[in-house]
Amino acid sequence: MLPVGIDKISFYTANYYLDLRELACAQGTDPEKYYVGIGQEKMGMPAHDEDIVTMAANAALPLFKDEESKNISTLLFATESGIDQSKAAGVYVHRLLGLNENCRVVELKQACYSATAAVQMACALVARQPEKTVLVIASDVAKYELDSPGEATQGCGAVALLIKANPKILEIDPEVGNYTEDVMDFWRPNYRKTAIVDGKYSTKIYLKSLKKAWEHFSQSSDVRFSDISHFCYHLPFSRMAQKAHKHLSKVNKSSLEVEQTQAQIEDSLLYNKLIGNSYAAALFIGFTSLIENAEQSLAGQKIGFFSYGSGCVAEFFSGTVIEGYRQQLFTQQHKMMLDSRQALNYEEYLSLYHAPDPQSGERIEMPSDTTGGFRLAAIGDHKREYVER
Repeated sequence: MLPVGIDKISFYTANYYLDLRELACAQGTDPEKYYVGIGQEKMGMPAHDEDIVTMAANAALPLFKDEESKNISTLLFATESGIDQSKAAGVYVHRLLGLNENCRVVELKQACYSATAAVQMACALVARQPEKTVLVIASDVAKYELDSPGEATQGCGAVALLIKANPKILEIDPEVGNYTEDVMDFWRPNYRKTAIVDGKYSTKIYLKSLKKAWEHFSQSSDVRFSDISHFCYHLPFSRMAQKAHKHLSKVNKSSLEVEQTQAQIEDSLLYNKLIGNSYAAALFIGFTSLIENAEQSLAGQKIGFFSYGSGCVAEFFSGTVIEGYRQQLFTQQHKMMLDSRQALNYEEYLSLYHAPDPQSGERIEMPSDTTGGFRLAAIGDHKREYVER
């Protein structure tokens, strides 16, 4: 069977951000509570003409500089920030990207885990028909109540991956470890714009799920902890990955020093610190951060991935980085995007936080604000109108 995995990967975040020092100042608290306590520095804030659709299309756009889009057989869109109870957000993206009419489109939901489910389904589709290419996009806006414990962990972002046979970035191993348990650590009923979270309990379940998923993975795979050079974890905030890796190292009775275990994850945290939580996109933005920021070549090295979605579903899987992977990356574009973002003051942040929400069918024209290639132009008669910028 041909190897299957990630052939290209690109991410996008909003052109606005709030520095957590600004938030701490407004709250009258110590900025180190955020910079050190949760390991976060900034959080991305979407403009009024940005949402999960525009971010998704902007994330995927760099992947289609050639004729690749004509070969996409399936678009799997992962999100927990759905904009419609019926129509998949990916259908809008299908039009914006000009995908062919024979491309199937499906939306997947299971908190922050759904992108991993999409990647595994994509791998299965390609394994069945190796000549096909599947596009996976994860796009989310993390939003919590003002002055809540979760406020500082807000953020937004989207990541797009091409899944192909004989991939050029990462060959994904077929063996996985799964864990599912019905718990209420984080949820958002249909009638709420913001999530409800029990932070301490969610951290406890995250670590429990990591142990359980790893144990199942160990039964399914010959890959041992010592075979893995770097790890990517789901990133609700960067400190969570540090807790998780310390926990997994302890479970495996690792003899590595603290500095060595930190080196296994630190490059995967860099982008997340600057954009905040991106829910389903966070794990693979973390992987992008790893391969774009690791100074030494990762070619031939084994990467471990832990995906966690509250509620909860978790999975541990692994993959091997392909020789020549750096030639496929968009490192300069990504760093230029992050460096060119505009800082918000607290009042501007509040203005973006209170996004227009026409629920009675009234029409609202969105001011042109995003610097991305696509924007939400208007909402009227309960319909969203997307255009190229």
